[in-house]
Amino acid sequence: MVAKISIGNSLYGALTYNGEKINKEKGRLLDTNKIYNDGSGSVDIHRAYEDFMRWIPTSSRTERPMMHISLNPHPDDVLSDTDFTRLAHEYMEKMGFADMPYMIYKHSDIDRHHVHIVALRVGTDGRCISDRNNFYKNKKVCRELEKEYGLKVAEREKITPDMPIKKVDPSGDIKRQVANTVKMVGMRYKFQTMGEYNAVLSLYNIRCEQTDGRVNGREYHGLVYFATDDEGKVIANPFKASRLGKFASRTAIDSRFEKAKDKIDITPTKHKVADCLAQSTGKDDFTAKLKDCGIDVVFRHTDEGRIYGVTFIDHNTMTVLNGSRLGKQFSANALNERFNNPQMQPTIDVPIPDTPVIVTEPEQNTDTHSDSQSQNIDTQTSSDWQQHTAGSQHQSAATHSSTTDYSESGFTLPGLDLFQPGQSFNPDEEEFRRRMQRKKKKGHRPKF
Repeated sequence: MVAKISIGNSLYGALTYNGEKINKEKGRLLDTNKIYNDGSGSVDIHRAYEDFMRWIPTSSRTERPMMHISLNPHPDDVLSDTDFTRLAHEYMEKMGFADMPYMIYKHSDIDRHHVHIVALRVGTDGRCISDRNNFYKNKKVCRELEKEYGLKVAEREKITPDMPIKKVDPSGDIKRQVANTVKMVGMRYKFQTMGEYNAVLSLYNIRCEQTDGRVNGREYHGLVYFATDDEGKVIANPFKASRLGKFASRTAIDSRFEKAKDKIDITPTKHKVADCLAQSTGKDDFTAKLKDCGIDVVFRHTDEGRIYGVTFIDHNTMTVLNGSRLGKQFSANALNERFNNPQMQPTIDVPIPDTPVIVTEPEQNTDTHSDSQSQNIDTQTSSDWQQHTAGSQHQSAATHSSTTDYSESGFTLPGLDLFQPGQSFNPDEEEFRRRMQRKKKKGHRPKF
């Protein structure tokens, strides 16, 4: 049996918590000590609170006057309500709390039935009962009660490196499962953002959200954890990080972000993802191939089905990486285009002609008169310019004729006119024409 003792200042909160279990038919009041009990199994929260307050002297200065105890037998142990009642009374007696006012509740919200005890820790003289050595005393009392009632020895579950991480089971102790999963994920995986952290948590039906605000003029920054089903719907009340443990706190997670930056090597994951992507025929095939390589991928979609986020969880290297961290080709936009718009992907298919085509080099211009014109631009006369222009027009017409004849042969090479200049193109002539146009714009006239 495992017994947990917590102390606090919210007596009404503890009574309300247990009262809600009764109202939802997931618990009942077994017995009380110095507190009114009508024997119906239900409880009047307001009256119970007033009864407790009568036992607290007005002179008491104890800031945390109450304690909340849970007794948790092994799941295989089967106890009747009578057994639970006797067990709780004996526990309080052995711990030295027999004279304190307390209430005993049985919770049946999970398969492992257990007992909660709400009690005062302030005596009639206003002094707080000492909790010195309570840890060792508590453990000793549990061992004695296990022997007396024939219970199995139940120690707190210890986290080991080889312990498998499982999805949250709605029929089990959800808080304990969430706490264990969060602790194991933090111990084993490396991540750098809240998105990457949530991606690995989602594999086990858990979601984490940041809570920032201000209370009484003071800022707070915390985390809240949710247990979900396979569809991502919340199945239980959220848990503040403080209820799970320091390992789940905002400070602890932010610290893991910083430490992971120097430890993550994306190369092994990138190579495997690239190989799977090159061989895949679609998103489902891509996901299956990654799974075979020990990598889970989490896609995030809009309502229209567009991929707006992708994260890879490599269980081999224990790293969690957003797609863009691996490279642009693995980003959400790139994978959305590949899987949702395959028709937009570029192709390199080039049609091959049925018959071979022989392409001859065009005749080069050997007109020495044209060369002399380009070399003596400054001494050109207006008549020379007119003759040169007429010659160029004659060559252009000839080229047009030859191109037309080539087209009529029944086959043209795509892009021939762009990448293979015809006979009308002469670099020297083009340069000559451009320079003459510039001179004309400046108002210069050719010298005679």
